[in-house]
Amino acid sequence: MHTSYWQANIGMFSTYLKLERGLSDNSIESYILDVQKFIGFLESYKQPYKLEDITDEIVQEFIYQIHDLVASSTQSRIVSGLKSFFNYFVLEGYIERSPVEHISSVKQARKLPAVLSVSQIDDLIGAIDQSSELGYRNKVILETLYSCGLRVSELTNLRISDLFFQEGFIRVIGKGSKHRFVPIDQNTMSYINTYIQSVRSQLKVAKNSVDILFLNRRGAGLTRAMIFTIVKDLVKELEFSQEISPHTFRHSFATHLLDNGADIRVIQLLLGHESIATTQIYTHVSSQKLKEVLLRFHPRGLQK
Repeated sequence: MHTSYWQANIGMFSTYLKLERGLSDNSIESYILDVQKFIGFLESYKQPYKLEDITDEIVQEFIYQIHDLVASSTQSRIVSGLKSFFNYFVLEGYIERSPVEHISSVKQARKLPAVLSVSQIDDLIGAIDQSSELGYRNKVILETLYSCGLRVSELTNLRISDLFFQEGFIRVIGKGSKHRFVPIDQNTMSYINTYIQSVRSQLKVAKNSVDILFLNRRGAGLTRAMIFTIVKDLVKELEFSQEISPHTFRHSFATHLLDNGADIRVIQLLLGHESIATTQIYTHVSSQKLKEVLLRFHPRGLQK
């Protein structure tokens, strides 16, 4: 197998995703991993395939092979990644057509995001042991996730220089390094200021994390995995029956805004969604809530 041949092609594709499409490192890594899965599959054929040798049938065989190994959502993502990969080489003139051109994306049920009530969020944050410095930091992290509707990566990348508290905003660097300004409430600003003055100031800050807001005990920036662990441990302690992740706070932020009458296009801007279609999933969440209320309280719904 021409390993160097495919690695060179992946390198060109990676550069295209970064420079021309402006994708984040996390997104680029996902694309590359999916393409590498396909290249690993090609190795089973024991012959040196090149771009122009890949047929629709080979791609379809790959899809069949992974069908029972990964979830439908993952299958759909892999197909999408392969389409982008081969379309790039069509645009560059390396091949005449994409072998993924006629491969349909895997149909999947649209899963509604988990949403917490305001009281559940209060219970979760209130259960954090704030007697330790790390405990107080964790409280501020969850308050910021919920109050500003941030993605996990946006929270871990939040810098002190992104805090415009006099104006009542924070600057958020979202997907594709796109910037947006999100309003922040007085309480959350107060929590962050206390964290900076009483907790962060006591740490020996690592050189590459001088401007990073939330730090670990060694003075370095937090990883995405650490944020997931904070939430996971808290959920385990409270014995919550729902599956909850850091994203749940973002989903709850959007749904609570919608429930209280916020315009969906405003929510789109606050979340940093490129397409309104992504934001509209929250209208389905609210519709589900309406249905539950009707079935619970309407006389006909009460009948068994």
